[in-house]
Amino acid sequence: MDLLLLQINPIAFHLGPIPVRWYGLLIVSGIILAYVVGQREAVKRGLPEDFLADLLLWAVPISIICARIYYVSMRWDYYSENPGKIIEIWNGGIAIHGALIGAFITAYIFTRKKNISFLRVADIAAPSILIGQIIGRWGNFMNQEAYGGPVSKEFLENLMLPDWIINQMYIEELGTYVHPTFLYESVWNFIGLLILLFLRKVNLNRGEIFFSYLIWYSIGRFYIEGLRTDSLYLVGDLRSAQVVSIIGVIVGLGAIIYRRLTVKPAVKYLDNK
Repeated sequence: MDLLLLQINPIAFHLGPIPVRWYGLLIVSGIILAYVVGQREAVKRGLPEDFLADLLLWAVPISIICARIYYVSMRWDYYSENPGKIIEIWNGGIAIHGALIGAFITAYIFTRKKNISFLRVADIAAPSILIGQIIGRWGNFMNQEAYGGPVSKEFLENLMLPDWIINQMYIEELGTYVHPTFLYESVWNFIGLLILLFLRKVNLNRGEIFFSYLIWYSIGRFYIEGLRTDSLYLVGDLRSAQVVSIIGVIVGLGAIIYRRLTVKPAVKYLDNK
């Protein structure tokens, strides 16, 4: 059987003339599952029942807009010559770091207006953010994008991957198999999710689950980004995602150390106040 017949169609189905892509379905699924998990913890931790839903109504669209702005700004040489394509988000081109920045800013403003601690909410939401990222990366798999450099089929087989993943990692335009960097990041984030769920039980100081998320995700993204072939660059060979990842680690570690030294008495994660 021809290899291409074994690859997955990025379009799941059609609603009349409108194609519905797996990418969109997975992103929406990730948001829904992240909300369900986060809502359960939010209510348990004493937040108003409608708080998280109200926050998402703002955070989701703003995150998408910021993800697009981030991507366009990193490829401004192209979009400045093709301004009509800036709004064509359906053709791809969003960046997770832009989405995260948009979500964090939105959450900070929203929590300030509601007179609720941002770090309290961030700690609760951190595992849910990873859930969304875990599922969302499989949208890249369906689209055959965000992959790494060339590898042999034997390399992928040695990773004990099923055929349906190996076949999807064959890029026809390149005529070769590639690193499944989507999978590396998804697995890294899944391990991070387990760590954050464990840290909840440890009852760390407020903010430290969120800062642990920043550190964990940033470390993994830094190394995985080095394998990718579609990176956004600041200048020369300086990959923007790696720079942001370094900043994420510094901010996370710095905030934990600073707050440990200065915030006395420390409010704990399980303190519902």
